Amino acid sequence: MESIRNILNSRFKRNGNFFMELTKILGFKPKKIKYFKKAFTHRSMNIKDTKGNPFNYERLEFLGDAMLSSVIASHLYLEVPSGDEGYLTKMRSKVVSREHLNDLGKELKLIDLVESKIPPGQFGDNIHGNLFEALVGAIFLDRGYKYCEKFIFKRIIIPHVDIETLEGKVISYKSLLIEWCQKEKKTFGYNVYEDTGNDDVRHFSVKLSIDNKVIAKARATSKKKAEEKASKRAFFAFQNKMSRML
Repeated sequence: MESIRNILNSRFKRNGNFFMELTKILGFKPKKIKYFKKAFTHRSMNIKDTKGNPFNYERLEFLGDAMLSSVIASHLYLEVPSGDEGYLTKMRSKVVSREHLNDLGKELKLIDLVESKIPPGQFGDNIHGNLFEALVGAIFLDRGYKYCEKFIFKRIIIPHVDIETLEGKVISYKSLLIEWCQKEKKTFGYNVYEDTGNDDVRHFSVKLSIDNKVIAKARATSKKKAEEKASKRAFFAFQNKMSRML
């Protein structure tokens, strides 16, 4: 197992502009670069700190997620004084959804700063959001709450948080459809089966039924994606009715 010092020194040999690129993303110079080195170290590096603890961004994800929720919740509470707990919770979920965080991570090209033994092309989409959360956690440790809040406002709230737009945004079409069916006392079911066809990658097909009638069909590379795709098609079939749930 390589030491932290050797791994991190090698990073700077291969990527001497790490500090410069990081400063551009943050909008300020970090005080303790070690937090940010950790925020961009993947577990595949198999590094331990001096106390034998894993040195990677996974714990920082947890911290960043908490900071994002705190700052977004505070903003929504002040911005929408008429919103009840359920409304505010739903709106916060839309802002910090996995899809949105992935988009933010891609926008900042955080993957370019990662130290990993896994080729970038083999990562799933969620790594982009994970890195964004880890970065927020590193900012909190390095500079505290105020800097963390300022970064979240700059990168999320100011450019992306519009109340009217958020109210119409759907996080999960499947969750929305299930909620609607339960409220309207309708029966529903997802009939999922493997459908490889002529594809090299395994695919799944799904038939979505409501009140024993097939409403939508879809096909994707995972059961979850296929169900979400079918749910989205069903949403547009019942859009006028289901939009009230947003």
